[in-house]
Amino acid sequence: MSTPDRRINASRPRPSNPGAAPTLGNLFFSFVRLGATAFGGPAMVVYIRQMAVEQKGWLGARAFDDGVALCQAIPGATAMQTAAYVGLSVRGVPGAAASFVGFGLPAFVLMLLLSAAYEHAHSLPKVVSIFGGLQAVVVAVVANAAVSFARTTLTRWRRVPIVALAVSLFAWGCSPFLVVALSASLGYWLGDERTPLPAGGVFPATIPDTRKPVLLIALVAAAVLAALFCCQRQLYELGAMMVRIDLFAFGGGFASVPLLFNEVVTTRHWLEGAPLMDGILLGQITPGPIVITATFVGYLLYGTMGALVATVAIFLPSFLVVIAVAPWFDRLRVSPLLARLIAGALCSFPGLLLIVAVSFGQSVRWDARQVGLAVAAFAALRLGVGILWVVLTATAVSLVFGY
Repeated sequence: MSTPDRRINASRPRPSNPGAAPTLGNLFFSFVRLGATAFGGPAMVVYIRQMAVEQKGWLGARAFDDGVALCQAIPGATAMQTAAYVGLSVRGVPGAAASFVGFGLPAFVLMLLLSAAYEHAHSLPKVVSIFGGLQAVVVAVVANAAVSFARTTLTRWRRVPIVALAVSLFAWGCSPFLVVALSASLGYWLGDERTPLPAGGVFPATIPDTRKPVLLIALVAAAVLAALFCCQRQLYELGAMMVRIDLFAFGGGFASVPLLFNEVVTTRHWLEGAPLMDGILLGQITPGPIVITATFVGYLLYGTMGALVATVAIFLPSFLVVIAVAPWFDRLRVSPLLARLIAGALCSFPGLLLIVAVSFGQSVRWDARQVGLAVAAFAALRLGVGILWVVLTATAVSLVFGY
């Protein structure tokens, strides 16, 4: 028995401090450092794995993979939830909070600074020129997200009617929240299950029962919303809206884009389409998930307090979901009902993103240069070029040629 064990251990990366549970401070600052350089959307999960599994040895590879499967099955930004799952596995709910906040803090601070700069400088000629060119890139980014969603979800013919339904209903002005709910229901009745999640009951035994802390945090959040309802109705409406968006964003952070567009631009008319596109662009040049655009929206509407309320509201629900579901995920993963509902919900997002790309395109003043920039950006993204490099290159092109 000892010889095979030595061979297995020798083949694994050696953690810096094997077997030692990290302190809350260690978790927080480790994820702050990681969050400050976490560009690349879903690729951020790879960086979390490298740190938590290979470098630190906090989790085994199989347990980490199960955590990623959990985070992909529930609404919210996958990378942020993966950070919370790592902290939950090694230090319980306090560890989940330390990891989650640490990972998202650099993106929040940077977006807050960029939002303030944008508010004061967005009308300057050079800034107008830059964002004028980059708006074509936003169309390419959203279109690329639609294609990516379609490639991963439209693997069976039964899913095509769900996408068609989502496109039709959203194009006719139906709420995307209702579209997602109807798509989930249709996925269930069609009996179309998504690819099964990895089997196996391998969640770490250290994950505690989280029902009491989840209930406590939820009650505190509800009390804060109630106070805002009584004292600051506008902030309450902003926070409640962001909560709904986070709870319906199946498939990762990009799934929030059509929901955010519908609420902020179409339904409430809080912003025009062009400023929201600028916020999405700023979200691409900051580390962290694209839902950090909520910080930009909140700041433009109600300043620093609006940014804080919007940010907490867009992240807290998915944090609560991941720590609430993790102890029970081995049971939920084998549920045919859950698999069908999630499959149907995911199928709605290619259509929703497609319609949003078209809507964004209507805000762009198209000419030959804009078309060329959009086509080049879309091609680069399909070839796997990092979105940060696409945005930075397009920024340079916009400065040189003017838009």
